Amino acid sequence: MIPKRFAVKWNWRPMVAGETILFSEMTPGPGWEDEFNAWYDSEHIPLRMAVPGFRGAQRYRRKEDSKYLAVYEMDSQEVLLTEAYRRVKEEPSALTRRMLSSVSGFSRYIANQTGVQRRADLSGDPLEAPVLYALFSQVPENCRAEFEDWYAGEHVPALLKNESWLMCRQFSVAVCEPWEVTHLGLHYLRDENALASPEREEALTSEWRTRLSGESWFEEKELVFERMGAGFHPKT
Repeated sequence: MIPKRFAVKWNWRPMVAGETILFSEMTPGPGWEDEFNAWYDSEHIPLRMAVPGFRGAQRYRRKEDSKYLAVYEMDSQEVLLTEAYRRVKEEPSALTRRMLSSVSGFSRYIANQTGVQRRADLSGDPLEAPVLYALFSQVPENCRAEFEDWYAGEHVPALLKNESWLMCRQFSVAVCEPWEVTHLGLHYLRDENALASPEREEALTSEWRTRLSGESWFEEKELVFERMGAGFHPKT
């Protein structure tokens, strides 16, 4: 019998951010949700935590549907090219094959961190924030310098004025599926209400953003997730 969620106990430790993340979504089939979660917690993530170069993982769920997200923290994207990871990926158990055949809504983004900004008065670990707001962008190469200057120099500082906006990590996307994107921002929020705050409204209506948003390429895809339980770590 597959154990219920959280049947596998993990000693709590602070999450450790990596230089690279694997952002992966799946949606279990109807009637498979409990079994999916038990498999994910007891087999899917632990196998990856045993691969050298994986620093940790955190699970999330979207409020409006049954789409699940795992964000894996890694030393670099080369971790995914190692023999240890190849064995995990290409030699699945019978249970893993059965579970993967039942999921849909698959996404996979490999991204390298280019910057991180936190509230100056931050206490605690922002990686443990209850809400994750993910923002994807596709930016032409000749526009990336200005986009990145705006994002890190004006946009994120305006958002961080809100006390529930704890941290933003900026990433360059190396591998993307299914969306074709170049940039990913992960925003760690204490409360989802921050998305409707005056500070965010100010950030969205600045002169600089208004000008950029008028460009034909400017489009932002956004997803909001709730954190699920404690993070996972390599066993020591």
